[in-house]
Amino acid sequence: MQFTNETLTGNGVVERDFTVDDIPGVLWMPPTVRESRSLVLMGHGGGLSARHPGVVARAHHYVEHYGLTVAAVNTPGHGGRPWTDEDRGWIDALRAARAAGESIRPVVSEFNQSLAERAVPEWQRVLDELQQVPEIGVEAPVGYAGLTLGTAIGIPFTARDPRISAAVFGGYYDYESLVEAARQITVPIELILSWDDTEIDRVAGLRLFDAFGSPDKTMRAHVGGHKRIPPIEADNTARFFARQLTGVPA
Repeated sequence: MQFTNETLTGNGVVERDFTVDDIPGVLWMPPTVRESRSLVLMGHGGGLSARHPGVVARAHHYVEHYGLTVAAVNTPGHGGRPWTDEDRGWIDALRAARAAGESIRPVVSEFNQSLAERAVPEWQRVLDELQQVPEIGVEAPVGYAGLTLGTAIGIPFTARDPRISAAVFGGYYDYESLVEAARQITVPIELILSWDDTEIDRVAGLRLFDAFGSPDKTMRAHVGGHKRIPPIEADNTARFFARQLTGVPA
């Protein structure tokens, strides 16, 4: 891991840009090391990046109000990382389906599976390096939060890596490989469901929620579409991680 820039923001959050191999990311931390350290890995949505304003705002909220440490990385093909020829084919197919008023589910499901196959090993590599940062260490509990593409990557990541001890997901198709990975997850989870999402049927969310193997799982549903998740969800998620990772009631 190489740190390339460090900034102390006006609200007292330390931002540190880093790279692991050719994977760029950002680490947000409290200005001082706290006794109860914990790390939340944040997956961004499709077409976004680790520096998207929504990701940055949530990270700052987690750090400033709950003392959590947060890390995000750019998924393959995002944040300036190159697309493969196969990726470009899926992007063209996605645009064509939308233009024709057809379901984008088959294209997005295949595309997300491919991105997850590449991104999960990258996240594991990044987590290896984050645990070598003195302010974090190998004893810090780790959570994962992701929406849409962040969920498509986060579910197999959480299923595969025993270091993830709590997770929050939202905005998801229930294709078979994702459902199978969900069955393997037994850590506490929360699921966010957009009840009026026209791109992802609410039934897919209900089926996926039912598939999770965790005995401690909660679904929060709200009215609104694919991109209308209420701002309060950022605080709900932060409270969940504060409770699960630090053991301190939020």
